[in-house]
Amino acid sequence: MKQPIRRIALSTGGGDAPGLNAVIRSATLAAINRGWDVVGIRDGFNGLFLPELYPEGGLIQLTRERVRGIVHQGGTIIGTTNRGNPTAYPVQQPDGSWVEVDRTPELLALFEQQGIDALITIGGDGSLTIGNHLSEAGLRVIGVPKTIDNDLEHTDATFGFDTAVSFATECIDRLFATATSHGRVIVVEVMGRYAGWIALNAGVASGAHAILIPEIPYELEPVAATIRQREQRGSKFSIVVVAEGARRVGGSVSVLGKAVGQAERLGGVGEKVATELELLTGKEARTVVLGHLLRGGTPTAVDRLLGLRFGAAAVRALDEGVDGIMVALHSPTVKYVPLSEVTSRQKTVPLDCDTMLTARDMAINFGDAMPT
Repeated sequence: MKQPIRRIALSTGGGDAPGLNAVIRSATLAAINRGWDVVGIRDGFNGLFLPELYPEGGLIQLTRERVRGIVHQGGTIIGTTNRGNPTAYPVQQPDGSWVEVDRTPELLALFEQQGIDALITIGGDGSLTIGNHLSEAGLRVIGVPKTIDNDLEHTDATFGFDTAVSFATECIDRLFATATSHGRVIVVEVMGRYAGWIALNAGVASGAHAILIPEIPYELEPVAATIRQREQRGSKFSIVVVAEGARRVGGSVSVLGKAVGQAERLGGVGEKVATELELLTGKEARTVVLGHLLRGGTPTAVDRLLGLRFGAAAVRALDEGVDGIMVALHSPTVKYVPLSEVTSRQKTVPLDCDTMLTARDMAINFGDAMPT
């Protein structure tokens, strides 16, 4: 029989996303209202593995006062990291080489030393995979889906996505003015990794003329033809939105680099597209990379509410004796999905979804067909 819960920990891993602090607030209040103690682990699991880095302590006591007034704030008050996977922890050898070590037993011992009975891990596919591993090792774990990329299966949406799309749309709206004034082609590169949700939604919402997404390998001649056709109709400017994971037919994604213990960093495709479109069309092309701007700022009401719902549901699940699951939005309710299932595949843009059909009807070019 499981011991009653007295103390829980919250951890955020991977990239930050607007709405993280909403999860932290609602989970903290829901736990306190059940008589539980709540702590936040600094920077993923670094607060436990590397407490010497934090003079004030690797754990943050989460109280009503500590989580007051944080819902509107971007980022996460407990910090995050995309390094230090405890199941494949990078350790440098005396010869300078690196090896990956499974530190799961050590981490479980640290949880026990700190009197932590359960973990709420807030993150994307990497963090949830780690959470599933810890659950299988015996720790009570609840996963909360977090990614601006909206690429996690088994949940209708992830918090952070709405804010990212809203800000990207606002940026593209602004770029319309300068593109029109100068008669330029402006290529806007947005985040999303291997899924095109941000590019598609922001591109359609803002009225972009071409959108390149990972789900549709592209050729640039169809895009150039759209730009030339617009020129013939008197529209001397064009806006092209490119997902960072977009790739040419037969090509590969553009990678900026990869650090030890970290996923590869995508980027640079926007500049490549702009350079080639300039050659194909003879028009001046400029690139704008929105990058990490999409992660910051005040979360929208949609993301605040979704974060609050997920945080409360995570605590509710623990109170019901449930663990080893991810809370997931199955509108209009939040349901529980086994952690073992949630990272089995990535949620990419279905090419027959209504937003895609709408874009096709509006003759937005995806680099796969010549304009008519």
